[in-house]
Amino acid sequence: MEETTWAALTAALTVAGAIWTWIAFRRRGSANGLRALGFTLLPAAAWLTGTLEMVVEIGGSVTDWATSLVFDVRTWVGVGLAGLALVLWVVSGIIRDRQLARGQSSGGATPTGTARDRSLPEASSTRSPGKGGSPVDDDMADIEALLRKRGIE
Repeated sequence: MEETTWAALTAALTVAGAIWTWIAFRRRGSANGLRALGFTLLPAAAWLTGTLEMVVEIGGSVTDWATSLVFDVRTWVGVGLAGLALVLWVVSGIIRDRQLARGQSSGGATPTGTARDRSLPEASSTRSPGKGGSPVDDDMADIEALLRKRGIE
């Protein structure tokens, strides 16, 4: 665009801002009117510093990118492939976890033992009242009796 077009755009934005400023002063007071005046001066400052063209070019570039993203079949094929890759990655993790669990349950465990049983230390025979030893105290004897009653040792 030419310099006169940029000047006309700046003038239109400044006039619209001036109307907004006048309404803000009349209806909402001086604080809101001064804030509106500050926003009204921004298009003129952007035009004088050359940033108005930059902002318009950035906006146009973002718009072109967004429309090509939405309406381009090739882009959506790429999005679909990325989604498929993500699904395959998640499914492979689930399958790997199942294979590891299956390998652990059939490979190293005894038929009656579990991972919890293997990780717990063996109970001392001196602590069990049924095996000739005395318990540490009466409360522990009660707890051990309840555990034995439920099949947990």
